[in-house]
Amino acid sequence: MIVVIQCAARKRDDAGHLRRRDGTPVLFVANSDRAPPKTGYVYARPDDIADDGKSWRDILLGYNQQPGDNPLGLLPAFELYGNDVYRRLAERVGVENLFILSAGWGLINAIFLAPCYDITFSALAEPYKRRRKTDPYRDLRMVPEDTDEPIVFFGGKDYLPLFCELTDGVRSQRTVFFNSATVPQIPGVSVVRFPTTTRTNWHYECVNAFLRGEIASELSRGC
Repeated sequence: MIVVIQCAARKRDDAGHLRRRDGTPVLFVANSDRAPPKTGYVYARPDDIADDGKSWRDILLGYNQQPGDNPLGLLPAFELYGNDVYRRLAERVGVENLFILSAGWGLINAIFLAPCYDITFSALAEPYKRRRKTDPYRDLRMVPEDTDEPIVFFGGKDYLPLFCELTDGVRSQRTVFFNSATVPQIPGVSVVRFPTTTRTNWHYECVNAFLRGEIASELSRGC
C-alpha cells in the first residue's frame, strides 16, 4: 500500500533553507510580493528563477540528486512537519511507501529533502501563503505510474484536486477519505466517509484510526 498525506503548515524549528549565492536563506511562499518583510531572509516562489539562472525547484532537485553531507540541513519530507503523525506513518508503512502532497513542491516521496516553505491551499491562510488553483506550478509527481500498489490519501478537500491531478494515470486503485456532507464525485477514485465532528485537520484523526487498524475494512470497501 502507498499512503499519501497532505503537508502541514507547522514545520520543525530546525528545518533547513535553500540559499542564494550570498548565503541569504530563502522562504518559499505563494505570493512573494505580498509577504511581510522578514529580516535576514528573502522570499521566493518555488518556480522563481534564482540568482544562478535556474529555478529554485530545479536547484532543489539537483541538491537531492547530490546531497553530499547535506550542508543546508534540509530535512526529509516526513521529518519536516511538526506533527508526529508523519513519523508514525513512515514507521508503519515504510518511507518507501509514504508520499507527501505538498502545496509547494507537489507529490514528493518521504525521504525527499525539502526546505522550509509556507504555502497552502487553505482559504483561511494569509494571502501571501495561499496557493490558488490557477497559479502555475511545476509540481513534482514521484508516485510511479506503473505501481500495482493501492494508493490511499489522507487530506482535506482543498488538497483533493491536486492529489487527483498528480496521480492521474496511475493504474492502481486510489482511495480517498472525506468528511463533508457531499460525497466527492471523482471518476476512477473510491471515496470513504470518515465520521468525525472535527473540522480543522480532521485527516489527522483519520490517520490515527488507520494506524490503530480501525479502518481496514473501509479501505477494502470504498463507495
